Amino acid sequence: MPGSILLTGGCGYIGSHIATRLLAAGEDVVLFDNLSNSDAGVASRIAAICGRAPAFVEGDVRDRSALDRVLASRRFGAVIHLAGLKSIAQGEAEPLKYHDNNVEGSRTLLAAMDAAGVQAIVFSSSATVYGTPAPAAAAAGCREDMHPAPVNIYGRTKLAVEDMLRARQQAQPELRAAVLRYFNPAGAHESGLIGEAPATDCGNLMPQMAQVALGRRARLRIFGNDYPTPDGTALRDYIHVEDLAAGHLAALAALRRGTAAMTVNLGSGQPRSVLEMVAAYQEASGRRIPHEMAARRPGDLPAYHADPGLARKLLGWQARHGIGRICRDAWRRELACASSA
Repeated sequence: MPGSILLTGGCGYIGSHIATRLLAAGEDVVLFDNLSNSDAGVASRIAAICGRAPAFVEGDVRDRSALDRVLASRRFGAVIHLAGLKSIAQGEAEPLKYHDNNVEGSRTLLAAMDAAGVQAIVFSSSATVYGTPAPAAAAAGCREDMHPAPVNIYGRTKLAVEDMLRARQQAQPELRAAVLRYFNPAGAHESGLIGEAPATDCGNLMPQMAQVALGRRARLRIFGNDYPTPDGTALRDYIHVEDLAAGHLAALAALRRGTAAMTVNLGSGQPRSVLEMVAAYQEASGRRIPHEMAARRPGDLPAYHADPGLARKLLGWQARHGIGRICRDAWRRELACASSA
């Protein structure tokens, strides 16, 4: 499956980091993004890191004609599909919007790929498809053979696309698909040039802590301190965005070697509480993060983390960076943004 790589959602947080790795590996990359939660200027920052810029096409995955045009513009060997809305709270408030963008957008993309003869896709799924793990599973880590039972709209849309990919492949066995179930991406590129900079308040912990550390927000709101966890706050599996990007290249390489289908976790396997992350960010930034407790958010889970064993076995991949490195790189990015503002 030689050819260019189409990276949907490529101007976003995760997409920009994947793009730098693809370019460094000598790949031809086209970013396809509707800029609803990203900035086209990321292409120039990627160029500053890599010495060359990816192509950029503004477009929406729900727009079949736009997809047809970009897929006809050159020979594509694969698509890495990241375009999707990702806020759990927003998904609960606007379920039809999430279904339209995440599910219908993916359906339109797959139809356009079929028409263009592009047979390989790496799909950005989510650990939220697991739902609330049983106590034993929560302690051992979520495994890919667990029965998925998402408890929020966001997770349901991701599982719907996973099901769509499986059905598509059963009908067309020559197609190849890698489903990557992310845990909690965080951190930034070590250069400070790219990182998490959501255009809207997506509810992610790291940018909110940064706002407090920079004095732009009085305090951090921690949603829920009555979970059945050691300190009462939710436990999550934080993975450095650079480790996550490396996982995509490993999955792409596996598809190129002939792997037909896979579903793997991308996580560190180490659960960390919100209060642990606050402490790590305070150490990295040298600044206090005042915080207050608030009620749990609808759709949030008490705890989950990955069993990353299958990714090690199938991809030779594992997370390399801990929360100290995650917070240091994230803070470096925030300082770079503040100095250029």
